[in-house]
Amino acid sequence: MIVLVGQIMRRPLIVGFMLLVLLLPMVPAELESAVSLSLVDTLEDNDIGIRAGKVSPDGISVLLVGESGYAHRISSIHPEDRSMDVTLSTNRNSNLNDVSWHPRGETAFITGDMGVALRYTTDNHAISTLNGSGALLGVDMTSVEWRPAGDYAYFGGSDGSIWKFSEGSGMTALDGTRTSPISDISCHRSQNVCVVTTLNDGMAVISTNDQVTFLSSTSGHTWIGVDCADPTLNECVGFASGLKTQAIRIDTIDSSKSTVRDIEQFGTLNGEFTGISRGHDGTTLVHLAPFSTIRQQPLISEAFVQILPEDASNWDSVISGRSIEMVWENDHQQGFLVTSFGNIVEFETISDEEELTMISVIVMIAVTVSVPGVVLGLIYMNSPYLQRKYLQLRGFNKK
Repeated sequence: MIVLVGQIMRRPLIVGFMLLVLLLPMVPAELESAVSLSLVDTLEDNDIGIRAGKVSPDGISVLLVGESGYAHRISSIHPEDRSMDVTLSTNRNSNLNDVSWHPRGETAFITGDMGVALRYTTDNHAISTLNGSGALLGVDMTSVEWRPAGDYAYFGGSDGSIWKFSEGSGMTALDGTRTSPISDISCHRSQNVCVVTTLNDGMAVISTNDQVTFLSSTSGHTWIGVDCADPTLNECVGFASGLKTQAIRIDTIDSSKSTVRDIEQFGTLNGEFTGISRGHDGTTLVHLAPFSTIRQQPLISEAFVQILPEDASNWDSVISGRSIEMVWENDHQQGFLVTSFGNIVEFETISDEEELTMISVIVMIAVTVSVPGVVLGLIYMNSPYLQRKYLQLRGFNKK
């Protein structure tokens, strides 16, 4: 009888404790920024109007371009150090819209409004006009990208035209283009195949022999950008307004047979895509408005929040009111971003100590509740005297 009563008395305690343990992890999870922000410097006192930037192939420097012919080179490792800057003279008043480094990193191409097509040379920091760029005169050029072989670069225009540049032949217009503005060009990192996005005509693939093929079922969206981030995948990912993404499967033998996966949408986020940057280790960092970023991992076809707009606004309401024009990482979740104004903001992963502190609090609560109960239970179970006294107090085992 004593054993049975002991089991009856312990059962509610055990059940209650198990329920408490099960309920501890079931606190509703909310989206949180994966990184913290800090302002390291601002390039100028006035609004520069940064429009684009790219990290050099060696990862040492960043080339920034912007409004009214602005071009500037900064350190990617210590962007706060103004002594490492190189101010570049383009002798242009037109807005500069994009930049692309040659795979060897000795030169970079810059393009912009009114047919601007320039070459930046690293050894003497000179800016020169590209051979044959007169063919672009009057067209606002929006994009430029070298293909991985380093033999050709492609330029995209606001009139939908796509141009191939080579040192021998200069600028050559590609056939098969349409009329919607080119919003971005990205080339596969190990294949000489490139993907083009347009604002209204969908996405297209440029083959190794410069054949342009528009991908079916992509013209119903406004494409903001595209990235071929992972060199091990024969895929690129396009990003469209409405927080939509779509993967392009590259046919490396016949790129005209390339296909697209089903379109996906980020339903849990707010805002709009505004641009993309290359992330660490084959990922894409997508810029959004209001001020936020997400990391898209093509290898697993998933995206993760990096910066939430609410956290950015709480950090600095002025800077978070500006647009993100470029992001780069020197390590996973550690790097910098540049705003249109010219602010340089450092981000770094939230420290493990903070995460461990939160976990420790949960563990302490569980331990605080469970340890005394376990100790008292063991004492009770091994003490016939306490068992008799307890049963007498409860009215059992009376004689």
